Amino acid sequence: MPVSICHLNEGHAAFAAIERARFFKEKNKVDFWDALWATRAGNVFTTHTPIAAAFDTFSLELLSKYGQRYANSLGIDGDELLALGRENPNNGQEPFNMAYLAARLCARINGVSQLHGEVSRRLFQPLYPCWPVQEVPVTHITNGVHVPSWDSPHADRIWTENCGKKRWLGTEESLCDAIMQLSDQDIWQFKGNARADLVAYVRGRLARHLGQRGEDGESIQVAKSVLDSNVLTLGFARRFTEYKRPNLLLHDAEKLARLLNDSEKPVQLIIAGKAHPDDRLGKRYIKQWADFIHRDNVRQHAVFLEDYDIGVAQELVQGVDVWINTPRRPWEACGTSGMKVLVNGGINLSELDGWWAEVYEPELGWALGDGQEHSEPEWDTTTAQQLYRLLEEELIPEFYRRDEAGLPRQWIQRMRLSMAKLAPHFSSNRMLREYVEKLYIPAQRDYKNRAESGAECAKALVRWQARIHIYWQNIHWGNLRVVQLGELTQFEVQLYLADISPQDVQIHLFADAPDDKQQPLLVEMQRGDSIAGSSNGFMYTTSLKINRPVDHFTPRVVAYHTDAKVPAESNLINWWSGERQLSDELAL
Repeated sequence: MPVSICHLNEGHAAFAAIERARFFKEKNKVDFWDALWATRAGNVFTTHTPIAAAFDTFSLELLSKYGQRYANSLGIDGDELLALGRENPNNGQEPFNMAYLAARLCARINGVSQLHGEVSRRLFQPLYPCWPVQEVPVTHITNGVHVPSWDSPHADRIWTENCGKKRWLGTEESLCDAIMQLSDQDIWQFKGNARADLVAYVRGRLARHLGQRGEDGESIQVAKSVLDSNVLTLGFARRFTEYKRPNLLLHDAEKLARLLNDSEKPVQLIIAGKAHPDDRLGKRYIKQWADFIHRDNVRQHAVFLEDYDIGVAQELVQGVDVWINTPRRPWEACGTSGMKVLVNGGINLSELDGWWAEVYEPELGWALGDGQEHSEPEWDTTTAQQLYRLLEEELIPEFYRRDEAGLPRQWIQRMRLSMAKLAPHFSSNRMLREYVEKLYIPAQRDYKNRAESGAECAKALVRWQARIHIYWQNIHWGNLRVVQLGELTQFEVQLYLADISPQDVQIHLFADAPDDKQQPLLVEMQRGDSIAGSSNGFMYTTSLKINRPVDHFTPRVVAYHTDAKVPAESNLINWWSGERQLSDELAL
């Protein structure tokens, strides 16, 4: 069966898109560039990393050694293959970057959260020199989780009774109302049962590990009595590495110990995680936690689970009351661990990073940080202090604020809102639907258009690109005249297109966004009269209402073809620069 869509999950897989073009080339008897333009329309690239240093790169020597024979099979020169993986295709000293290769082979690119989309546009901007960062062609689709893999038996029962067995097989809009109708008693009962299951699991696992290590019988008996199924339970589990700041909660170990030992409002903590074998700092973090939980005044209230794996993760997200996440913004591209507690009535206490940054509201959970990026070491101290304050002044008191029936009504309402608003939205149902509707269906349509009829559309795009590349450097601007016409301001600019057809370009009037929350203003300028005495020179005009100074607005010319994705497939752009001619009627 012919493949319409090729989805590259991170840059590691980029050569699959090259191979797809090679297969298309051989099957359809076209050259490599025709095949690349045809297949690129059906390629989607999802990037996951929030830092450029995480992109896979390879030395030119390595690629030259193994790539020349492959380039020959493609019918291109080895340097042409290498150029596809460089920021500057003409810089023979650059290493080969797999993320850049993937970007050049795919007509559509997305990050995995709203914030990660913004970060990725900055990371990939070098591929689109002179383009505003907001127009770098990277969109986003926030990750979701396969909810049935993570809900507890108690959560599954309550969701099934209220939302039906097929609740995760369709759209999620109707689930919110059903969960909002749950009684306080039902919510608190299912959460209490799940917490008790988690405590029993932790006791058994801890005792088993102690026995395997040859610990004495007394220690094993003590392990069977750790934690309390009626106590506020915090969970923290992840890969132990520096940017995740796994020891932020240990910043003031004495304060943490006091919180755990409070006789009226006790807290218990379950931690799990692993460090990469070569990550010395990560292993040091684990040792610090091990030292802390073995303190006499802590060992009954805090547990570190060894051999962290998906089974441990399932138990944790099903039973904890609060999931803590402390990455250094914006290094958590999305993060899904906090999504997995939602269906189970867990509440998030997380840095404003990844998925949490786009949905946090005070009634749904708690937020760390100020929503900005900080590189200074002192900021970790500030965030740790904020974490302790939230625990001590807000989170713990709310959990233990009970009515005459013994129910924490405010806490239960927070659980209800989190379950209703967030759990359905961060399911794989919503995520997959967005991929299909926003990326797969348009990509399939474009691929079909380019591939049919002997790839005539793709061949036309190759000719279009070659034509405009030859003459692009010969484009130049004339005067820009600005005239006030009543309430409208008219912008009129002279443009000389050299040997490029006016149909192969678009001329825009551009104004940058006044703040980060708005989009740039972009208005297409219309071609008017030819410039007297010129060859292929034209006047371009547009009129609009403005409430900003005229020097905020700049004309530009970009490559244009009805079937091309600009700037994803052609990054050509030329900005006007010069003196604005303001008419006497213009109110300055």
